[in-house]
Amino acid sequence: MSVRDEVVQVALGDRSYDVRVGEGLVARAGVEIRPFLKRPRVAVLTDETVAEMHLGTLQAGLAAEGIGSVVQTLPVGEATKSWAILERTVEWMLEERVERRDVMIALGGGVIGDLGGFAAAILRRGIRFVQMPTTLLAQVDSSVGGKTGINSPHGKNLVGSFHQPSLVLADTGTLATLPRRDFLAGYGEVVKYGLIGDAAFFEWLEGNGRTLVEGDRDLRAQAVRRSVEMKAEIVAQDETEEGDRALLNLGHTFCHALEAATNYGDRLLHGEGVALGCALAFEMSARMGLCSQEAPVRVRAHLESMGMKFDLADIPGDLPDAGTLIGLMRQDKKVVDARLRMVLVRGIGRAFVAEDVPLDVLEAVLSDALSAT
Repeated sequence: MSVRDEVVQVALGDRSYDVRVGEGLVARAGVEIRPFLKRPRVAVLTDETVAEMHLGTLQAGLAAEGIGSVVQTLPVGEATKSWAILERTVEWMLEERVERRDVMIALGGGVIGDLGGFAAAILRRGIRFVQMPTTLLAQVDSSVGGKTGINSPHGKNLVGSFHQPSLVLADTGTLATLPRRDFLAGYGEVVKYGLIGDAAFFEWLEGNGRTLVEGDRDLRAQAVRRSVEMKAEIVAQDETEEGDRALLNLGHTFCHALEAATNYGDRLLHGEGVALGCALAFEMSARMGLCSQEAPVRVRAHLESMGMKFDLADIPGDLPDAGTLIGLMRQDKKVVDARLRMVLVRGIGRAFVAEDVPLDVLEAVLSDALSAT
């Protein structure tokens, strides 16, 4: 382990695992993964863009430890999280004789991690897998906690399972290869952690966010580590989202509806939708008298200072009306007994789950936001 690596443990009893954060982890993958192997062979799932940038480094690191690999390279984009690609992936692993004691590596962003984890969960009733997230969004959020799944025409992530990885290797060096837009999308999830439960972290981001985005490696590693720490603490307390883990969904109910409305395309990246959804959740909370009027202003000001989407007008193209968006929100996994649950706030760093949100306030917030587009 490099002296610069940091380790955060996700404490889940006999299913606990480490999240290693540092540079050069892709190249050292063979050393890190070998203790988990029953035989010197792994299956690697990745996408076309990541394969071009990082697959060679991964395979060289595996080969250096005498580990062979078979590779499935998938199309880039949210549309890959589909029944068709899931079937293709599972059938490929069966064709490659991937056994129950084998390990699959998910090398890529959130799409590859979610799809790969779900494929690992259902192949032969469950095989082990290692998350190797290469995007900021995946490193701070989707690679940790065991949520896996695919999308449905009815909504995002509606088909899936909880299947924890055996190890997460978050190589912060891969972040240097991200386009600025993708990095900023991931930053939306980083901001979320400050907003849900760590006001001091949000204040730190206000002071360091721009330098972090411009490429400061130490600040990037600090942001990833703190985000992972917060998520690991929540997952350890509430693995299957019966309670506090739902707080991690701040902004996501809005986000998932907007993603469905834009057909999961390039008009709105997931992290962009999360940031925009956080701004809307703060606005709704202020209108309900739950937090000060200054809180949503501060959130929007930070997003704007970072050059991020913070208003519906920032999404190119037309959007459906408020009623249609609320209909999409009602498909959210957090709906219970037809009541829309949503994460709201009492201030920065003080999120909570509202069990039955007032639809008239929600419609007014969305209508006002849409009228400004």
